[in-house]
Amino acid sequence: MPREQGRKVVASNRKARHDYAILDTYEAGMALTGTEVKSLRLGRASLVDAFGHENNGEIFLHGMHIPEYTQGTWTNHEPRRTRKLLLHRAEIFKMLGKLRDDGVTLVPLQVYFENGYAKVELAVAKGKKSYDKRQDLATRDANKEINRALGRRSKGMD
Repeated sequence: MPREQGRKVVASNRKARHDYAILDTYEAGMALTGTEVKSLRLGRASLVDAFGHENNGEIFLHGMHIPEYTQGTWTNHEPRRTRKLLLHRAEIFKMLGKLRDDGVTLVPLQVYFENGYAKVELAVAKGKKSYDKRQDLATRDANKEINRALGRRSKGMD
């Protein structure tokens, strides 16, 4: 059977970009069991409350919810188990260097299949304050209004 080509997004954490300022992103593989992969292929996963954590020089993903596979038997997995992330040693050291700062954390942005392999996009992120969020919303609204005005002007409506 030929391997899948391209990228198929299973789950994304849209709130992460609202709550955090993204400093850097990394792509990591995940050590999964068979029923977890089958459940992911059905498009079932949730990144709400998920975060990355370092333990003994390895990075683990906590709090990601992959529901049990419906056709699974006694071999089914635990839905919120801790999953090991597969990264190169140099990437881990670079990531840990950035995590030493105050208020910086590892946040998963999305889970997807790339060429048949389950991957997670991790972000080194710093939490935003409420006034930063309001400022981002105001800038986004101002940019939308500018683009609308430019669009109207180019069409000759104004």
